[in-house]
Amino acid sequence: MSGDWQRGVVVAGPVTGMARAVVLKLGGSLLTLPNWPDRIADLVDDVRRTTPRLIVVVGGGPPVDGLRAIDAAAPQSAELMDRLAIESLRLSATLVAASLSLPRSRAPGRAAPACVLDAAGWLSGAGRRHSLPVGWQVTSDSIAAAVATANRADLLLAKRVPPPGPASDLESLAAAGWVDEHFPTAARGLGGIGWAAPG
Repeated sequence: MSGDWQRGVVVAGPVTGMARAVVLKLGGSLLTLPNWPDRIADLVDDVRRTTPRLIVVVGGGPPVDGLRAIDAAAPQSAELMDRLAIESLRLSATLVAASLSLPRSRAPGRAAPACVLDAAGWLSGAGRRHSLPVGWQVTSDSIAAAVATANRADLLLAKRVPPPGPASDLESLAAAGWVDEHFPTAARGLGGIGWAAPG
């Protein structure tokens, strides 16, 4: 692989070879890496070589971490914090889309061969928000799994660190905090799940 990315398999499937579509979930903490635009562009270019369609879902990163800290200091309603967290995903998506010169889309099925998802816009369509629980147990990990399911795509989770322990046990990965609590349910039925982490 180009750049300094490690890759592996969480659930065996087409994500390990030529996939019809891939949802690439970029953990928001990747945006704090030195020279992150070039490093993420290397990963995106590599994935685009193996799939005709790419949908990038960007995590919230520091803005969502700030919302968690605010909520921990003075708890707010789950609905309000959920809405603010989802809206903050738009900030990260806009930043990554501009960095990669990719369109941002709320309807990735009708977008260019590669796009960055406007998660807030996508979730507002066709009752999709109601398919995911409201609360901190759901993050962009589960949103990316829902996008992959809706688009019959494989999922590649790019995170700051590789998964701990055996990567194939989704419940253990959730218990370790590598994916969110709801992810094992949201990812049920996906054909292939892979991971990537900077070397």
